[in-house]
Formats: sequence, C-alpha cells, structure tokens
Amino acid sequence: MDYTEKWGKDVDEAVALALIDLKVSKEEVEVTVLEEPTKGFLGLGAKLAKVRVEKKKPPQPEKPAKPKEVITEAKPKDRKPEKKHNTKKPQESKPEEKKRNIVLDDVDINELKPVEEHEALTFLKDITEKMGLDLAFSARVGEDLVYVEMNGKDSRTVIGKRGQTLDAIQYLASLVVNKDKEKYTKVVVDAENYRAKREKTLEQLANRLAAKVVKTRKHVRLEPMNPYERKVIHATLQKNPSITTRSEGEEPYRRVVIELKK
Repeated sequence: MDYTEKWGKDVDEAVALALIDLKVSKEEVEVTVLEEPTKGFLGLGAKLAKVRVEKKKPPQPEKPAKPKEVITEAKPKDRKPEKKHNTKKPQESKPEEKKRNIVLDDVDINELKPVEEHEALTFLKDITEKMGLDLAFSARVGEDLVYVEMNGKDSRTVIGKRGQTLDAIQYLASLVVNKDKEKYTKVVVDAENYRAKREKTLEQLANRLAAKVVKTRKHVRLEPMNPYERKVIHATLQKNPSITTRSEGEEPYRRVVIELKK
C-alpha cells in the first residue's frame, strides 16, 4: 500500500493513523490535507479532518525517448474503400433495484402504524422551517419507536456529509420526545431512504475490509462512526469465522477495528 486517506479530530491525529497503517515515519511520506476540521454549531456542520498520506517515490532514471514512427499515407487512388461494421450493441434496460427497507432492532419500519400528528413531527417541521428548508414529512410509530421520514428538494441539505446533519437533528428530536418521560422512546429520523442506503453501504464495506484483513493478516481501523453505524459493522461480521470486531476511542471519534480471530 503506497497511500491511505484517514479521518481524525484534527490533522495530526489523521496523519498519525495513516502512518500506523503505512508503517512509515513522517519523513518518508507526503501529506495532503483534504479537509480541515470544523467544530460547527450544536453538532450541525461539524467536520473531521481528512488527509491523504502517500509514500515518497524514489527518483526514477529518465528513459530514452522512443523514436517517432513514420506513417506513410496511401495515395487517394491506392486507397480501398473501408467497410463499415455496425459494432454498436443495443442498450439493455436494467431491472429496477428493489427498494431496501430499513430494519431497526428487528422491527421493519414498513410494519409501523402511520400517524398524522406526533411531537417529533411538530418539532421537525418547526426546526426545518426555521432553517429555510422545503420538505414533506411522514411518520410511523410502534411500541417505544417513532420513525420520521423527510422528502423534498432540500433532502440532501438536511442529510449533510455522511449523515452528520441528519444525526444531529435526530438527536435533538429524541431529546424533545423523551423530555420528562419515564419510558424511553427511540426516535429515528430519515431522509430519502438514506438510512437503508447507508446500511447497505456499510455492510458492503465491512465484508470488503474483512476480506482484506484475511488476505493481509493485518487489522483495519475504520473512520469514526456513530453507535448505530458501528452496530451495523459488528452485526455484519458477527458470523464471520475468521474475523472479530471491537470498538475503540471516545465519542464522537469512536471507531470499529476489524481483526483476525486469535
């Protein structure tokens, strides 16, 4: 591996993690800061630092220039008409991908009861309106669970990078719903089916990195993730006979480590 890209709470931490993976010193690499960290406001817009660390390449000796090829063009009268072959293949229509349903704690969201009014809905409509976002809302409830989905032209804005804005809004909605309540209600806020798509991406990432660990026999540290995303990684690899997973670090920089079973 000649390079790696890492996240960290600051540039120094991201570089340190990259040096561990590459097993080199800082003098042997070139560091490119891809993203500067920002604190944000109330968790909204907060960003980690991201760096690209690449091993320095030894100077290469210059290769002699290849002689230019001389192409002799046939005279017009000597040219033979070329037969044109139709090599273009008709485009095949791709089957539509089946929409993936998000499952939380063994509860299928589509099995929950639709509702028109809920304190989570009221809060989310109010806060997104004050943010100037144009969104439509739907909600489903079950025992100790409320699921709210937002759709509209500003969906990407409310999701944010890697779902950070969506997670922050979900956290605030959970505080509102559970304020002064003895029984805890889990609140899930989604936008454009982002949670299910992210879940599928994490499962694919987990299996790909597990295969890498088995091949290289070296552990892998993932980027910092929230508790739900870490749970997806752990659950995906739970039955892998060669792999074990663990979490390390402190919130919000806690991450999953994938390694070989001893």
